[in-house]
Amino acid sequence: MTERELGHRVHLDSGTLAPLLRRLEGLGVLRRSRPENDERTLLLTLTEAGEALKEEALSVPCAMQGCLDLAPDELLQLKKLLDKALKGMENER
Repeated sequence: MTERELGHRVHLDSGTLAPLLRRLEGLGVLRRSRPENDERTLLLTLTEAGEALKEEALSVPCAMQGCLDLAPDELLQLKKLLDKALKGMENER
């Protein structure tokens, strides 16, 4: 995945994302590299440690759901509203 693709997915600009990626690389969670044919593109690759964290992260949504005192239909409504808000913010850029 490229830095740009990740930034789009998590709704962060390069100025915010770049220091986080440097820190994650320092922790050994990912590797950053630039392809020879395009020095402007930054490729991100998970390390073994990053893959392990990815597996661990799969349990986060269920854990978060347990922290919210909402019925399943309310959770769906909340997700729809948050998606709508994010889409509106993307249109403002």
